[in-house]
Amino acid sequence: MFISRLNVAKVIVVGDVGVGKTCLINRFCKDTFDKTYKATIGVDFEMERFEVLGVPFSLQLWDTAGQERFRCIASTYYRGAQAIIVVFDLSNYNSLDHAREWLEDAMRDNDPSSVLLFLVGTKKDLSHPDQLAQMEQEAVQISEEIRAEYWAVSALSGESVRDFFLRVASLTFEATVLSELERSNSRQASDIVNISNNCDEIFKKRQSSCCR
Repeated sequence: MFISRLNVAKVIVVGDVGVGKTCLINRFCKDTFDKTYKATIGVDFEMERFEVLGVPFSLQLWDTAGQERFRCIASTYYRGAQAIIVVFDLSNYNSLDHAREWLEDAMRDNDPSSVLLFLVGTKKDLSHPDQLAQMEQEAVQISEEIRAEYWAVSALSGESVRDFFLRVASLTFEATVLSELERSNSRQASDIVNISNNCDEIFKKRQSSCCR
């Protein structure tokens, strides 16, 4: 079955230094939170595995450095992304201001029509309610402008982290399958719609089979 070939989705995670990119990925992949800050040097990646419709499917999560001196190195890994996650700190206005810049960098080597975009605010637990409301209002506006889904999460508590990555997984799987179906013309439109409508639910049911 052709779907068996579509088993890896490349997802790049970008954003300012210190916004919590590594903590976000580690909370999802390892269910851990390290309070000791260690800046990513260049790039790192984690692989998270699922089973969808009986087919193995993996998210390849590329954790990129936010420091200026490593940006050239990190940018060489942007090409071929199925999804881009732009991360900012909900307690740091500057990190949100830089979101568009990070997205522009990440999109230089990718086709805008074939990449899923997500804007993720981290450290929700550190934000004062008033500041959080204002930040989220601005974040939603930016997400609409760049046509990205907006999520607010906490890597410390784990709030919304798993739901977010399951959403990323379901949408990347769906997009990959639909692209292949359209290219090969091997299924009727009704079959495509059926996969699309049920993809989120499939991932929710299968999350217990996720390999660490």
